[in-house]
Amino acid sequence: MKTENLKLYHSNASPNSRRVRIYLAERGISVAQVPVDLGAKEQFSSAFAAINPRRVVPALVLGDGTTIGEVPAIWRYFEEAYPERPLMGATPKEKALASMWERRMELEGFAAVMETVRNKAPHLKGRAISGPHDYEQIPAIVDRGMKRIQDFYDDLEARLAASTFVAGEQYTVADITGLVTIDFASKALSLPMPDGPSTTRWYDTLSERASTAA
Repeated sequence: MKTENLKLYHSNASPNSRRVRIYLAERGISVAQVPVDLGAKEQFSSAFAAINPRRVVPALVLGDGTTIGEVPAIWRYFEEAYPERPLMGATPKEKALASMWERRMELEGFAAVMETVRNKAPHLKGRAISGPHDYEQIPAIVDRGMKRIQDFYDDLEARLAASTFVAGEQYTVADITGLVTIDFASKALSLPMPDGPSTTRWYDTLSERASTAA
């Protein structure tokens, strides 16, 4: 499925960007991608600030120049603009459940990993929160974050013991966020993969999907 006059500003180093890339690959939507070099701090350039004042990726630029930031908002645009084979539910019930479980994956898992990484990594000193403002790291948040991640893994195992996918019997954006969270923690924090049987079954199933490599 081709799109016209759309540009996705992203980075291979950004787990949030990966959430969008997996979504697009899963839905077969082709969008022009513009890389942003986070290592070179291109996100803080005046050129990118004009695109997204929050200075974070991903950012979707529409043909009329409108910028849509934040992963759920980008997903929502594509769900509405290209409604075939949605990943955020088709019925009111499915939409509500997909949104609920994705929100839990983000708040309880992804956010826990993000705050731990940003308060731990030496190269992020003074940048404990992403965005246009500088914040100092708080070491105590790292300890709390590691506990939050373990709790997330335990809760995810319990959920997947009762459900094929995170939001139910269909693959949704909740699975994307859950998968990216685990990979993010493994890579950035060197945490072992959760080894619960239900999580392993789910993770292996998702890993077989071509979109996961996006």
